[in-house]
Amino acid sequence: MVIAVDFDGTIVEHKYPAIGEERPYATEILKMLIADRHKLILWTVREGKLLDEAIKWCADRGVTFYAVNSDSSEMFKEAKDKNFSCKLNAEVFIDDCNVGGLPDWPTIYKIISKKRTYKQIIRAQFQEEMEEHEPPSPSWMFWKTKKR
Repeated sequence: MVIAVDFDGTIVEHKYPAIGEERPYATEILKMLIADRHKLILWTVREGKLLDEAIKWCADRGVTFYAVNSDSSEMFKEAKDKNFSCKLNAEVFIDDCNVGGLPDWPTIYKIISKKRTYKQIIRAQFQEEMEEHEPPSPSWMFWKTKKR
């Protein structure tokens, strides 16, 4: 799968033009996605020296990208050569500006690896939590109440 990943606010906290602190588990999950044979595209507004710094920051942490701010499809190259605007060709976009915000990185990995929607992941977590907690017994059921 081709996955476009934003940098500022997504891999690192927003401190543009500086590089913010890494968001928890971001690089570990990105390395797992690469190990799972996904193609990652760094998709960012950074250009020039700022872009080079972001690429180096990721590489220093073991994250290398299939492409940066583009994809390698022939259709994209052809459109770019003709000075046409072209959408990035990716199946998934990970960006802090998502509607509803950015899930935590472990949840992002579950969504991609298990091919589930965010709603399905949250519903499953909620059901697990509900099963762990037994509802309280009414006070008149003295034999079921816990002694303190």
